[in-house]
Amino acid sequence: MSLYEKMNTASDNRDVEAWLDCIHDDFVFVRHQTGAEMSKDEWTPMVTAMMQSDQLEIKNQRCIYENEEILVTHSMMNFPDGTSEAVMVVNKLKDGKVIRVETGATPIESA
Repeated sequence: MSLYEKMNTASDNRDVEAWLDCIHDDFVFVRHQTGAEMSKDEWTPMVTAMMQSDQLEIKNQRCIYENEEILVTHSMMNFPDGTSEAVMVVNKLKDGKVIRVETGATPIESA
């Protein structure tokens, strides 16, 4: 099973532990709004809350490209705060896990 498939299955099942298992210990998340960086420890509570919320909707998710170094995805997302975005995610990979994430997002009407 590819990393994309593992992460997508975990997301569909709202299995935070399985999803976090795909994340490298040295993980860095770069916020597209500010460029601020967050470590795995800093990022885990945010992603946990989002995944546990019934208000987070991920639609039309697809894998654009995946190899042993990079995973690029695109989806439409409705967030718990009521906002919606078209989100491009670039995941840099190391040792079969995501080590760095940078996103590009465009605000949209509810998807």
